[in-house]
Amino acid sequence: MYLFHCLPPLMRKPFLSSFLFLFFAFVLSLAIGAVFIYPIEMWKILQGAGEEKYAFIIWNIRLPRTILVALTGAALSGSGAAYQGLFRNPLADPFLIGVASGAGLGAVIAMSIQWPYTFWGLMAIPAASFIFALLTVFIVYFLARVGQTVPTTNLILAGVAFSSFATSLTSFLMLRSTSEVRRALGWLLGGASQAGWTAILAMLPYLVIGLGILIIFGYRLNLLQFGDDQAQHMGVNVNRTKTILLIASSLATAAAVAFSGIIGFIGLVVPHIMRLWFGADYRRLIPLSIISGASALLLSDIIARIVLAPQEIPVGIITALVGAPFFLWVLRRVKNQGYW
Repeated sequence: MYLFHCLPPLMRKPFLSSFLFLFFAFVLSLAIGAVFIYPIEMWKILQGAGEEKYAFIIWNIRLPRTILVALTGAALSGSGAAYQGLFRNPLADPFLIGVASGAGLGAVIAMSIQWPYTFWGLMAIPAASFIFALLTVFIVYFLARVGQTVPTTNLILAGVAFSSFATSLTSFLMLRSTSEVRRALGWLLGGASQAGWTAILAMLPYLVIGLGILIIFGYRLNLLQFGDDQAQHMGVNVNRTKTILLIASSLATAAAVAFSGIIGFIGLVVPHIMRLWFGADYRRLIPLSIISGASALLLSDIIARIVLAPQEIPVGIITALVGAPFFLWVLRRVKNQGYW
């Protein structure tokens, strides 16, 4: 927490400042687009007195998209914080062990079946993503396991290898498929092409369960930082706790990937910044990462909308442009200081 006292007074109240920043990003996302809508007009729309054309844009286009993007950022950032604590590695994020690529493969397979655009049809996409995400976790763990332990280096290498394999299969399916699935290319680069109230309702159960478990297990995640043996002596069932955390993180990641595509670096950058600013207590690090992840992806989505307006670029490109240099900085820091 050595940066905490260097922050402005408002930033020393982490939850208040995080919620205010999220509110600002949320309103800005609703305002910016092909047609700029002023906040006063939004207030009139909420009261049912706004212009009909603006009300249609807000309720049917921008609000569903904004909520979907915010939920995606929250899922990726919360999962990233959990992975970093679980593996005790600052370079960990939902893509570390290939979970996102595996979930993306499952989503593309589900899309190729061409389910109807209904609640239950959309539920099939995150369900397939979750199944493949869990399958990825178990395969990578099996490949990385040495005796009764799973070395972090082995886990990372196995994850990178399986991620490449899953990405190759996804690309092959898209090349061999109909034009309906080829449109998933923009989705794979990260985008809210599935935005809509039905998609949000289909996504919510996975996120509520996954992120809820991560928040509840914050204290046990703190104990795991002392090492498996020490945590076991403190009363933690290490194997069960790790399994539950992996499943919950995979569930949240699968839901995000299913409807917003593969978006990199949010799960790495946001938890790391929250840790530098507010410390490594996972009882508040995970909730802060969830809130701030939503804000960060909303701002990235706004940039993606305006940088080449009226054309939009996939938000995953923006997060990669910002996240890749940050990743190199973290990598250099890890090299100089070692894992925490």
